[in-house]
Amino acid sequence: MTPALLRRWRPPALALPSWPWRITWTYLGLILFLPLGAMLLRAAEVGPAGFWEMATTPEAIATYKVSFGLALVASLINGVFGLVVAWALVRCRFPGQRLLDALIDLPFALPTAVAGLALTAVYSTNGWLGQPLHEAFGLKVAFAAPGVTVAMVFISLPFVVRTVEPVLRSLEKEQEEASWCLGATPLQTTLRVVLPQLLPAILGGVAQGYSRAVGEYGSVVMISSNVPFRDLITPTLIIQKLEQYDFDAATVIGAVMLIFSLLSLLVINLLQVWGQRYQGDGA
Repeated sequence: MTPALLRRWRPPALALPSWPWRITWTYLGLILFLPLGAMLLRAAEVGPAGFWEMATTPEAIATYKVSFGLALVASLINGVFGLVVAWALVRCRFPGQRLLDALIDLPFALPTAVAGLALTAVYSTNGWLGQPLHEAFGLKVAFAAPGVTVAMVFISLPFVVRTVEPVLRSLEKEQEEASWCLGATPLQTTLRVVLPQLLPAILGGVAQGYSRAVGEYGSVVMISSNVPFRDLITPTLIIQKLEQYDFDAATVIGAVMLIFSLLSLLVINLLQVWGQRYQGDGA
């Protein structure tokens, strides 16, 4: 480049953000970040001591145990049976397969209150399943902790299925065939070849289902007795605090749930990154 051209040349100006970028930040700021930030600031107004006192009352701790503990049980159940359902949809052919594949997403579309009513009708002491379980084993499902677990399993099942299904479809059959040629049984091939490749997707689906189950309200409130220290969940406690005009306590407990949700989101992202690296190393 000649000196004359150097004098005339100017570095290109930095491109300003495009309008979709600006609209995205504005929209998410108004819909997502501003309300959540306002709730955290409202919770911080009570001070650290007040926050800790309201967040750790015996009633609140009891609801944390119910919500977090039963959500963990529900997510683990879905981790097992969700894998079985995904395997059936991908590797098997049977009558009604397309219908079943469509119905898997029903908990996403069905109003949660309707799901709660349906589960209560089936699992109550005079319901189709609740009555024989109660008479044969003395097990009360509806209006007890087992009913809460059933509702959480219902609304979180699609997460595991839809997370595992595409990964299972992308697996190469040549690896399984090579395992069979080396003398491995179908069970050994599944446990040592297929399952390790599905593990990141299974963990990601379980984590997503767990986060969804912890925050569930509509279906759980219908099938639960909502009795403190028994089967009262944290979202229901927040509603009760609002009905009692105890806005500070409701905000503090809501902030605890928000912090937990952010931690769950972090865990999900870490699992997804680990899964991508695992699949990349395997490739």
